[in-house]
Amino acid sequence: MDKTSRREFLGSLAAASAFTIVPRRVLGGSGFVPPSDMILVAQVGCGTQAQRQVNTALIRRDDVQVVAFVDPNRDSYNYVDWEPFGNRTRIRRFLEEPSWGEGDTGIRAGRDVARQITELYYRKHQRPAAGMRAYEDYREMLEKEPDVQAVVNITPDHQHGSINIAALRKGKAAISHKPVASVVHEVRRVLHASHESTAATHLLAYSNTPDRHTLAAWIGAGVIGTVREVHNWTNRPFWPQGWRDYYLGGPPVPAGFNWQLWQGPEPDRLYHPDYAFCLYRGWYAYGTGCLGDMGFYSLWQPYRILELGIPEFVEERPSNDARVDEANVSDGGHVSLVGLPKASTVRWRHPATAKRPAVDTFWYDGGNKPQTPEELYDDREDLADEGMLFIGDKGKILCDFRGNKPRLIPASRQKTFEGSIAAKDVDETQTDDEWINAIRRGTKDSKGSFEQVAPLAEAVTLATIALRVPYKRLLWDAQAMAFTNSAVANTFVRRESYRQGWEQIIG
Repeated sequence: MDKTSRREFLGSLAAASAFTIVPRRVLGGSGFVPPSDMILVAQVGCGTQAQRQVNTALIRRDDVQVVAFVDPNRDSYNYVDWEPFGNRTRIRRFLEEPSWGEGDTGIRAGRDVARQITELYYRKHQRPAAGMRAYEDYREMLEKEPDVQAVVNITPDHQHGSINIAALRKGKAAISHKPVASVVHEVRRVLHASHESTAATHLLAYSNTPDRHTLAAWIGAGVIGTVREVHNWTNRPFWPQGWRDYYLGGPPVPAGFNWQLWQGPEPDRLYHPDYAFCLYRGWYAYGTGCLGDMGFYSLWQPYRILELGIPEFVEERPSNDARVDEANVSDGGHVSLVGLPKASTVRWRHPATAKRPAVDTFWYDGGNKPQTPEELYDDREDLADEGMLFIGDKGKILCDFRGNKPRLIPASRQKTFEGSIAAKDVDETQTDDEWINAIRRGTKDSKGSFEQVAPLAEAVTLATIALRVPYKRLLWDAQAMAFTNSAVANTFVRRESYRQGWEQIIG
């Protein structure tokens, strides 16, 4: 594969200016980023989520140039997504090409598709598009792209740990979709790699909304007294969960898809389409369920506001399906060790600090939610399908799922309180600016860094363990990285085994 150095890239920009009218924003000047300051990025993971995340934000930026695309899948129409042609419609608007993807027989994505979309956009906006490379393996990309400054990792959960670690060891900024990693051991190894690296890190679930600052101001002022509990619930999953066993076989591996490489650190299994694309979320081997998918967006808000650390215990209540075995005996108490349950509740206890007493956080999915507060009965209102509730010893604050639109309940209390406490002014710059500015400054101070989200990242992986050892309060010794009251739970702290070559990456 061709390799273009940063010097060659800048040279191609100069050559382009000799033959075309290049916008001032590309060549630099007052108010614009000069080409020498552009950040060169590799996109690792080219599925439907990456199409949404990269096309709608990253490619549009004049100060970022995506130069490499990595995915084990080359180009196919068999992706699974929430809507049949929603992404195609967005890409058409993004490219201003109403016929893009005409004749597609399904949802299309892959590394060649990502490169095609980016090339089209750059050419339309008179930016250099020649020399972009597509790779099957991120390890090859890291060896052949020394000038890449950041790796944007939007892959299935089980690949996050190894990719983030490998990028950091190469001195590349690790910009990752959630989660940081999918098992406790790998979360710790990612953080270790970050501590040893001078490169920036950032989790793309970071947000900085004015409503979060309003919520923080209310809580800080003691409007509901001392916060004792936080409840967060979602109507997800929107994908299948509840599998009891791995598949014993399936259809042939699609052409252009490297199934062995897609499995990453996981031991080899026979291919089945239910493992891949968005369906991976329902398998412990490949995903972290609804919590790993959405909990970083929502629970990160109370973690920041209340300064919650690593929990001291976790306990789970998963749903179970009744079964009948060969002897015709009900097996309703069976807990799957391979597939996340269709619904669950989680409770974590966060130890007391000098600033506050202990706080319990609760997560609900699969349609579960907390009991409707009495204050809402006064207003003849029920809890929405998704939301967040802060319970203090002097009142309650109800928010939407991500902690926005906070309001005191009942409505009568909100009415008398409204406007009495103002939040501080919020810098409403794009959240991507956090990591882009950190790279430009040569610092590690992104507010969305792996270090900032570390307690929540660990709590998520503790929950996926507790789901397999349910109905028991699991006591967590963070320093020893072990549960003190369950040998079974400790078997899930790291993967049972690693594919050859990946254990060396993770360590």
